[in-house]
Amino acid sequence: MARYRRHEDLLRLALMMQGSAEGVSLTDIEMAFGIARRTAERMRDALLNVYPQLEEITEERGQKRWRFPPGSLARMEEVTLEELAAAHRALALVEREGDLATAEVLERLLAKIRAQLTGPHRNRLAPDLEAQLMADGVAFRPGPRERIAPEILRSLREAILAGRMISADHRARGSGKLSRNTRLGPIALLFGEGRQYLLAWSQYQGDLRLFALAGFEAIRIESDPYERPEGFDLQGWLAESFGIWREEPVNVEWRFLPEVADEAAGYVFHPKQVMERQEDRSLIVRFRAGGRQEMEWYLARWGDKVEVRHHGWSKSE
Repeated sequence: MARYRRHEDLLRLALMMQGSAEGVSLTDIEMAFGIARRTAERMRDALLNVYPQLEEITEERGQKRWRFPPGSLARMEEVTLEELAAAHRALALVEREGDLATAEVLERLLAKIRAQLTGPHRNRLAPDLEAQLMADGVAFRPGPRERIAPEILRSLREAILAGRMISADHRARGSGKLSRNTRLGPIALLFGEGRQYLLAWSQYQGDLRLFALAGFEAIRIESDPYERPEGFDLQGWLAESFGIWREEPVNVEWRFLPEVADEAAGYVFHPKQVMERQEDRSLIVRFRAGGRQEMEWYLARWGDKVEVRHHGWSKSE
């Protein structure tokens, strides 16, 4: 069956037209589905034949767009098991990472979705959803994480979105020392692997620093604006480290012995890694990053099956 006739593609296009206030053009359809102009026209015509309420809008330059009036597709498609399970997985993951503020929002969203399900459809989904979540294991997989007050996360998100400085009372993870009225320019919240941090510009240190979210005891959003450094690339900044540790980046080389090489080949150890198979079937992984301590913690799972070289130091040092 031709791509434009597939039910799921037409449904996706209809939802695009429902969710766009300005409408969807033929160019938009081409780009969204990776198709030619003629195929995009056939998809549009197929919807017009089924849904005469589809509105046509002509822009000043003559380009035409199509959209559905608000609410006209409210019952066109009910939530699927796959979609509902994905939402529950997202909720479980953010809870496991300690992002309780986002978890609250997802819980409200799921409650709204469940409220819109018809009785028979809801009853059919319930047992299958439970089985799907058990198979995923996400919601039931234990893992360490720090407790972070939801009001702290809400204040930080508000400051980041508003581009405002904050004044914070923060307790250092290592020394336990409490710093009051620390002025910070918040940039991003970093979650994962049981550790949660705020990346922020420190007025006192005059540089970017990581602050443990669990260390924040009070946050006050100030009126002073803060803009992240011009040209700052968060992914590029993170790529300089292995995990969250900030050290001078070095050239890293790991050699996985043949008996674990196939397993190691399935991992992405670093976003800029280069992998190279050797004649003896071992695997060399190279990248550039700081964070020796976290690398050692991570490589402990491989035991003596990996050889390490980081600018002259080895794992056996």
